[in-house]
Amino acid sequence: MAVTISLRYVLNPRKLQEFEHYGKLWIALVEKFGGQHHGYFMPSEGANNIALALFTFDSLAAYEVYRQQSMQDAACQAAFRYAEETDCIVSYERSFFRPVFS
Repeated sequence: MAVTISLRYVLNPRKLQEFEHYGKLWIALVEKFGGQHHGYFMPSEGANNIALALFTFDSLAAYEVYRQQSMQDAACQAAFRYAEETDCIVSYERSFFRPVFS
């Protein structure tokens, strides 16, 4: 059964461009490991420091393989370092959902 992962980020509002760059890096990386990325959703109206990301894997097991492999992948490690060096993310929460597609 497919699983969709939702990430809710609290951002440094002075670093939105840096976070957007970070998000674009991860779209390709999730897809590299077999996931389907649904995009990052940046602040618009309302709170200026909350962003969302959604991506789907075929199963929770496939997601766990991605997590393990991403810890060993040079491009993933570079993306993690970029977020740390730019201090664009204050915190994040991860939730799991069962998607319904047509």
